[in-house]
Amino acid sequence: MSAPDARPRSAVRELARFLEIQNLGLNLTFALGFLLLAANGLPSLRTFVLVVIAFVAARNAGHSFNRWTDRVIDARNPRTRDRLLPAGRARPGLALAITAASGGVLLGAAYLLNPLAFALAPLALLLVLGYSYTKRVTSLTTVFLGLVESITPAAAYVAVRGTLPLPALLAVGALLAWGTAFETIHSLGDLASDRELGLRSLPAAVGTATAARLVPLFHAAALALLALFGLAVGLALPYYVALAAMAGLAALTDRDLARRPTETRLPFERHFALGAIFLAGVVLAVFVPFGPRPLLP
Repeated sequence: MSAPDARPRSAVRELARFLEIQNLGLNLTFALGFLLLAANGLPSLRTFVLVVIAFVAARNAGHSFNRWTDRVIDARNPRTRDRLLPAGRARPGLALAITAASGGVLLGAAYLLNPLAFALAPLALLLVLGYSYTKRVTSLTTVFLGLVESITPAAAYVAVRGTLPLPALLAVGALLAWGTAFETIHSLGDLASDRELGLRSLPAAVGTATAARLVPLFHAAALALLALFGLAVGLALPYYVALAAMAGLAALTDRDLARRPTETRLPFERHFALGAIFLAGVVLAVFVPFGPRPLLP
């Protein structure tokens, strides 16, 4: 009888899977878009680098801490039992070390940006880490994850300007609704395993059909708030063309989700395209002249 395949796996690939680097584009496009808007164009190279470092560090802290908190649950789930920690290919302390290092990098980058960014960074870190426990205590974990994602526009404005202008709160609300829609879709895909493991989620609380009907409402609220934000800061036509394209793709996604609520791979993947459309609209609105741009002073 042949021995089991014991060939070592690539450490780089293992770490990339551990941190879900393949999904970085889900939020990075929005972060870059709001960074351009906050700067009324290109920010300084120093600010750009620090913001990207802070964004990636916050994301890595959240993912590594989530892997640590979920290691026992992941071992019971066929979809996740081959992950680094439940499979025993790394010790739990690795996840905590990455969390601590990433949190330190986030605080350091915020300190170098400006005093307000540094003052708010611990709150952002608390939210990023806290979501790992919400699925154990509340069915609104998808809303909490939306709240985590809503940090993005606020962080961009604070990083670039050292203040948070009131119109930017419209963008915060938009990302709250957008993130809630995305995380509800993600929860629909995990519904069977969540129920088996006794974990809470919005779909588990209200049922698949109702949860699928809520997603288009979240999408609509997000797009409406993004449009109001664009009006508040005087964005040019390409921004609204991009929002219209996002609305069309979101409607197609919502239709497919209503037909097959637990088949979420395609809706999940379309969110990469939706984020790319948003960034393209921002780039055109900021850099291509379509008349005067009375952006935030």
